[in-house]
Amino acid sequence: MLIHPTLDLLTSLGLHGMAKGFRDLDAQPEASRLEHAEWLGLLLEQEKTLRQQKRFESRARAARLRHAASVEDVDYRAVRGLDRALFLKLAAGDWIRSRHNLLITGPCGVGKSWLSCALGHKACREDFSVAYHRVPRLLAALALARGDGRYARMLRTIARLDLLILDDWGPEPLDAEQRRDLLEIVEDRYEARSIIVTSQLPVDRWYELIGNPTIADAILDRLVHNAYRIDLKGESLRKTKQSTIAQPAA
Repeated sequence: MLIHPTLDLLTSLGLHGMAKGFRDLDAQPEASRLEHAEWLGLLLEQEKTLRQQKRFESRARAARLRHAASVEDVDYRAVRGLDRALFLKLAAGDWIRSRHNLLITGPCGVGKSWLSCALGHKACREDFSVAYHRVPRLLAALALARGDGRYARMLRTIARLDLLILDDWGPEPLDAEQRRDLLEIVEDRYEARSIIVTSQLPVDRWYELIGNPTIADAILDRLVHNAYRIDLKGESLRKTKQSTIAQPAA
């Protein structure tokens, strides 16, 4: 089979989306009736779509989200106090463009991590850079980085993210180094980038988690200011699901 010279040229230039579009159009008899400008428009659209998909896949891999969650799969029927209108507004991503934060609180098992990952997944689709971290592991990693000289570089990497997801904060109080680390992260991102924080503890208990009154004021003032809040309630969805599965068929 001879390779069409145009197809060969598109491939050699790395225009793989246009090359695929060219092959698809060339296989359709009715495509011969299209004007040159229409052909070009369709090929460019294919190239744009492929590049967007590759960029999303790269963003999603880098985010390392805990759950393969998406905003389209959110269950609003579960009794947990999730405001559908608010969540759909958050899914649009304007709060990230406005550099606001989101605080998700509630008891264990109500879907805090899942919802944060769903919003993270959607942010990747919107071409935002995202990273997911469990707070205890991130603070441990920063402690190690402080010892081997990577600390400043790690903070710079975190600071550049459009959206940072800090999952599972608490209930253990922070020590002195952890307080300073959290302040560095929040200070770098204040009114510059967005953060999602999830916690089993309500926001009014975070002050005691931080411990030092001066640092607590500095962190919470920057974190809570202009933040959206989702306060979940109810029983664990995992327990509810297990109970439903365990029920015998009628």
